[in-house]
Amino acid sequence: MGKVISFANFKGGVGKTSTTALVGYNLSKMGKKVLMIDFDAQANLTSLLLKTKSKDEDIVTIGTSLMSAITNNINLGEIVLNIEDNLDLIPNAVDFSMYPRFLEKEFDDENKRVSFFNSLIVDLKKEYDYIFIDVPPTLSLLNDTAFFSCDQIVVVLQTQERSLAGAEIFIKYLQDTLIDIFHSGVDILGILPVLSKKGAKVDLVVLEEAKKEFGENNVFNNTISIMERVKRMDMTGITDDKKDIHDKRVHSAFSNVAKELLDRLEME
Repeated sequence: MGKVISFANFKGGVGKTSTTALVGYNLSKMGKKVLMIDFDAQANLTSLLLKTKSKDEDIVTIGTSLMSAITNNINLGEIVLNIEDNLDLIPNAVDFSMYPRFLEKEFDDENKRVSFFNSLIVDLKKEYDYIFIDVPPTLSLLNDTAFFSCDQIVVVLQTQERSLAGAEIFIKYLQDTLIDIFHSGVDILGILPVLSKKGAKVDLVVLEEAKKEFGENNVFNNTISIMERVKRMDMTGITDDKKDIHDKRVHSAFSNVAKELLDRLEME
């Protein structure tokens, strides 16, 4: 059975979608079969990956969105889009904003609402080594259903004081709600720091605080930095020019995170 993972934090702007895309991309280059599920009505992951696919083809369109598949009882395996070798996507669109209303209408029992999405991806777990669910930065029923489906969550921590407080609240929420109330088997794989500028004093201070708060072993040894090339990929799709020093730097960083993620999963 494949592992289901989410890079998450309820604070926006910490690079969750880019991290999901680039870690998943690099795992696929290592020969792992990867599926990414866009769980956000803004569909930023869908946009990024369709642009990645379009570099080699004409304009790529979505046949069926995640919400359309759910409401029409279509098996999610039927709407999977292949992006590159070993890398697939379940796309999303703005209609996913109706998903919480759908759950409330379909199920009176809150446990059934929260566990619903997990039932939709059982067969997909047999087809992939890793499934990544990209969620919006909220604490909500929508995200509860995604997190309930996960085996592991990596908390993305931008090294700012407010982000550290947010990570603490987020982890407490997972324990108090998903685990204690809904009995999810989800676990925290680790804290992944996102540095605003490599070597900046505030980054180093918050990073040390995070190690004290969560335990040094629970903080990823590999970190990522906010890089202009990653921002550009939002417009161009993922680029991977072996002769381009900026592309090489991006993929070196995220490949190292991907390798550490595999190591941490092996230790579980």
